[in-house]
Amino acid sequence: MMEYSMMQTPNMCGECGMILTKPHVILLLFVVASLLILLPSDVVAKVYILEQEYFGYFDSNGVYTVVGNVKNENSFAILPTITIPISDGTQTLYNTITHVPVPAHGEVPFKVKFPEMQNYSPLLLDASVSFVKTKHSPVQLKVLYDHTLIKHDDGHLTGRIQNTGNDTIWFPTIHAVVYGYNSPLDVVQNIEMIKSIEPGDIVEFSMYPDPSITDEILYYSCFAPVDTTVIPFTVEKNGGKFDFRYDSGAWFSAAEFDDNGTSLTMRAYNSYPLETYANFEFVPISGDEEFSVTFDDKPVKFIQSIDELGMVHVAFSVGPTSQFVLEISGFEEGLPEELPLVPQWVKTTAQWWSDDKISDSEFLEDIRFLVEKQIILSQEQTGKDAEHIPSWVKILSSWWYDGAVSDEDFVSAMVFLIDEGIIR
Repeated sequence: MMEYSMMQTPNMCGECGMILTKPHVILLLFVVASLLILLPSDVVAKVYILEQEYFGYFDSNGVYTVVGNVKNENSFAILPTITIPISDGTQTLYNTITHVPVPAHGEVPFKVKFPEMQNYSPLLLDASVSFVKTKHSPVQLKVLYDHTLIKHDDGHLTGRIQNTGNDTIWFPTIHAVVYGYNSPLDVVQNIEMIKSIEPGDIVEFSMYPDPSITDEILYYSCFAPVDTTVIPFTVEKNGGKFDFRYDSGAWFSAAEFDDNGTSLTMRAYNSYPLETYANFEFVPISGDEEFSVTFDDKPVKFIQSIDELGMVHVAFSVGPTSQFVLEISGFEEGLPEELPLVPQWVKTTAQWWSDDKISDSEFLEDIRFLVEKQIILSQEQTGKDAEHIPSWVKILSSWWYDGAVSDEDFVSAMVFLIDEGIIR
């Protein structure tokens, strides 16, 4: 991965191929094209953080906060990694985050906390951005710029978003940059959790700035809808590294597992005057975990669920202007194995199809899911709808279910069918 320094510009915000032999012969497969392709150096100037949108401030809890806005002027999506250094006069502190994908010609704001900064006159140094090319379609969410988009007297904003695509969008968030007079003040997101938005649906949202800058707010800009949990964490667990993510209107820090690796604690802060939410996403170890959640040792209501990719979600509400110790218990000891490339339920459906228990169209719905989730990355093609799927695909599906064919081999076969226009 190549590293590029922050670029300074005066612009303001805007809105595998596969070789297939006869069915009874083992398939000769190429490696599935990587989701992340390293970029050449000639795209340096096309990914940057605007100087005037990169700044730090102390929030209402006294925590030093750095915000910025990653801009991508390339014709392809990128996955940026941002490294932010600050100096307290004696040492330099670094915080690195891997951000969410930024679509082609798009931008996504970020916010990073430095609770360890005790000097109240820190020096914010130039950020660096490294990135890789990624397959990512723009989120089909649109902020409705009509009479319902309102900045209220107390500084918060309300509005509506619409799903303009053809697919359900899960756990979307809306980010925006808050401006004062001629300068940005904060980066905020919707305060309520939006579990999903069906195609065509319109959902209301609200945003609240940090109370420390409420009186200075003039307008909101650079709205950026995203459809993924955005704050990554890595913490020690049973002698290894355990990665998880969360999405929330609140902020969490100092994550730590107990000696058994079964209980995770964090400091939690909600500066907003309204209730917000937290949605944590974990890789399961067995899939049979039963979690519990406490605030300062007091049990609270929460929702535990498993999404369509097999990730475990633990979601709960966070009260207004609150601080507490969060504890999530119920983890199993050890570290999770790597999740399979294709969810188990898709493999089960493939077995039913190979046994003629479901129709071709029902099986193709699962293939469509794999394409939407970018597990299958096909080349652009203009094939016609298939009248039937070749019989050898059923044989392959049966082998896949029995473990004789790997996930990668099955995915490559589906890529071949799509690229050849056999299925669409």
